[in-house]
Amino acid sequence: MQLNRLIDHTNLKADATTADIKKLVDEAIEHDFFSVCVNSSFVKFIKEYNDQVKIATVVGFPLGAMSTRVKAYETKCAIEDGASEIDMVIEIGRLKEGDYDYVLEDIKAVKEACGDNVLKVIIETCLLNEEEIVKACELSVEAGAEFVKTSTGFSTAGAKASDIALMRKTVGPDIGVKASGGIHTKEEALEMVENGATRIGASKSIDICK
Repeated sequence: MQLNRLIDHTNLKADATTADIKKLVDEAIEHDFFSVCVNSSFVKFIKEYNDQVKIATVVGFPLGAMSTRVKAYETKCAIEDGASEIDMVIEIGRLKEGDYDYVLEDIKAVKEACGDNVLKVIIETCLLNEEEIVKACELSVEAGAEFVKTSTGFSTAGAKASDIALMRKTVGPDIGVKASGGIHTKEEALEMVENGATRIGASKSIDICK
């Protein structure tokens, strides 16, 4: 296993500059990370700066509480700008109150805007109990997503190995599971992989691969 090829090298900070994003891209190419993950305003910039790197971007980030049509339009724009993977945040409050039809249609609309590009659904596990994690994963699969993802990294906690194991058990072997948030070391990353993660989102990617 090449751990570097599982990593989305990430900078989603509000104060990230174009210089920071250039550095992110250069590091991703140097260390052969799977992709960079950035806010959508940088997608077109990266495509023009160095189109060797695969680009993932976030939609409805970090709260997931935007309207569905806004998420779909944000996705459409990101794909047009050059993103090949979309990491969207679900409407967490609607999930918790049991409005599963809303959550399902929300994900479906973003997947439709994605087309053949990869959709990862961020369910924000730290705000959910086990039953809600299972339901969020089931809805994501039903909507046609290629991945479920633990966290934005901007809430109360990040990825936990036990949540990864539950997500993997729920989605089965054919759907990707991305661990993201609070992963700083190789040991932490490997624990996620051992529990079923097939992608790692991290800003400390270089430290992880040393």
